[in-house]
Amino acid sequence: MIDGEQGSELSTRDAVELRAGDADREAVAERLRIAAGEGRIGLSELEERLDRAFAAKTYGELDVLVADLPREGPSVPRPGTDADTLVLKTSLSSIRQSGRWTVPRKIVAECKMLGIVIDFTEATCVHGDVTVEARCGSGIIQLIVPRGWAVRIDGSSTNTAHIANGATAPADPGAPRLTVVGHPRAGHIKIKQPRRKR
Repeated sequence: MIDGEQGSELSTRDAVELRAGDADREAVAERLRIAAGEGRIGLSELEERLDRAFAAKTYGELDVLVADLPREGPSVPRPGTDADTLVLKTSLSSIRQSGRWTVPRKIVAECKMLGIVIDFTEATCVHGDVTVEARCGSGIIQLIVPRGWAVRIDGSSTNTAHIANGATAPADPGAPRLTVVGHPRAGHIKIKQPRRKR
């Protein structure tokens, strides 16, 4: 009977849906906004899906909201994958990662055309070091970092003439350090800080 009880406990545990977090809900919300911008869903449907996304408690509830959309866009971390890596990958559309989100240790950004914007200014970052691996064909990858963050271009980067680091404000002690490993082809990788408010 003990073995049977253990088996029952395992099957019950497997049947429980894993809980989604704030970063998961925000990632799905961003995919929905991009889809609306591309004309895939209307504004009223966008509002409805956003409401459901921010109310979602499990991965299953989030998955159904983007099941009919292209898979390109901010990925939702899945159980069994590296939760400290965010993959932003696109071919023919643009991606914008912005607003309130949690910065992982590593971000992989790849685009062929158009572009990717990664805005860190309202994000939460608990890591001292963050790495961004950026590759682009003819598109543009733009990183917007808060003043006080340290930014360096890794020595393994290629075609550095197409990488512009405009984040030159002095770094604050204890602030995150962003390391960019850039591989642009015909496109560009641009790093900048937000404009000061007047």
